[in-house]
Amino acid sequence: MQHAEFVHLHVHSEYSLLDGAARLEKLVQKAKDLHFPAIALTDHGNMFGAIDFYLAAQKAGVKPILGCELYVAPGSRRERGSQDGGYEGANHLTVLVRNRNGYQNLIKLVSKAYLEGFYYKPRVDKELLAEHADGLLVLSGCLNSEVSRLLAAGETQRARETAGWYQEVFGRDHYFMEVQAHGLEAQVKVTAETLGIAKSMSMSGIEIRSGLRNRSNSSPYRRGSMLVMPRQ
Repeated sequence: MQHAEFVHLHVHSEYSLLDGAARLEKLVQKAKDLHFPAIALTDHGNMFGAIDFYLAAQKAGVKPILGCELYVAPGSRRERGSQDGGYEGANHLTVLVRNRNGYQNLIKLVSKAYLEGFYYKPRVDKELLAEHADGLLVLSGCLNSEVSRLLAAGETQRARETAGWYQEVFGRDHYFMEVQAHGLEAQVKVTAETLGIAKSMSMSGIEIRSGLRNRSNSSPYRRGSMLVMPRQ
């Protein structure tokens, strides 16, 4: 069987409350129908659907990629407040599991986010990310990520420094710049600047369109498609 040449790496299910609406079994079945070799699950701040997703994907013959869109506090996770004026008191970060160590580390990150960093959302911070970086692959994130928000504010140098921190912590081969194209005006500038950072730092870029809900037609998501851009 010939597989599709792309994989969705930023996908929200019914476990992303007020955001995702995709039922796990239908999500996996649609991935199988479209001959996807693999599919990720990156719910907001939790891994509640991870086991059911994993089992459903294995049964369908689709490789499951476990992950989470973490909320990262701008300062310490123990501080209660937005700190930077953000509406959630946190930045978004797309995190994927590479191996068993990564799975164990992501569980620890999500658990500590609830137990130690909860403020409106379960939050980690950079101290925890550095402590539990092994086995994880990180994408720079959506418009609500730290890098994207800095770029939107015109703070390109700070955005580059932030990307550099993540690259150093997670490794050159395990940190990628994420760009999205959902028809939003705000994404045009951020996308150009993000690709500029990727080029200047010899990083790879990943184009994402977030999967949010199942569809009955040819596309499984309200937003679909991911393209991996090789490092230049």
